[in-house]
Amino acid sequence: MHHKIEVRNLEYTYPDGRKALHGVSFSIAPGEKVALVGPNGAGKSTLMLHLNGILEGKGSIHVAGLELSDKNMGQVRAAVGLVFQNPDDQLFSPTVFDDVAFGPLHMGLDEATVRRRVQDALAAVGMGEYIERNSHHLSIGEKKRIAIATVLSMQPEILVLDEPTAGLDPRARRQLINLLHELDMTMLVSTHDMPMVPELFERTLIMEGGKVVAAGCTCELLADQALLQQHGLEL
Repeated sequence: MHHKIEVRNLEYTYPDGRKALHGVSFSIAPGEKVALVGPNGAGKSTLMLHLNGILEGKGSIHVAGLELSDKNMGQVRAAVGLVFQNPDDQLFSPTVFDDVAFGPLHMGLDEATVRRRVQDALAAVGMGEYIERNSHHLSIGEKKRIAIATVLSMQPEILVLDEPTAGLDPRARRQLINLLHELDMTMLVSTHDMPMVPELFERTLIMEGGKVVAAGCTCELLADQALLQQHGLEL
């Protein structure tokens, strides 16, 4: 079976000698939406930063049929849309248009194609009318949706999101969950928002101590109270 993401025996040690990942292995099928849960310090963010080569550990990573290597790095980064927890890490241009156009412009696309991609990406996140706005004056929920648009404009095959609902009020959280539900893409989403997990993700990976300690059908994992307690997770 062709997997969109295939990670095998991934190990990573920080420069200070602290080991963050201990032989992480998992795969995600095309079109699958998978939740990544676990306590802080479990290695979730570190793992995500490996999926488009921001960090490089030992082991093998295949994304969208490509091995993650120096020669494939550009193609892999185009295939994986990584959205950070804090949208201010992603938004740095004077207007929303400039932020969402940044990736396509760097891909060397012509102006008309870039404009169309920006409009399509903003429409996909329900932010079309914000195209001329200044990103810095938006609410956190609006910024999170614009941050997703900045990767959708690159037309990635896979969306990797770190804590998408963190810091959102109930209405903005609901809008974001609805958005992720509507996006028909392969997704890996790290979250502490446990009530969101059964709504969106058919499969869940539980990480702790730099390892995937459990993986399987979301409904089964979330029904296992002992397992959840053992890894500090509460519904």
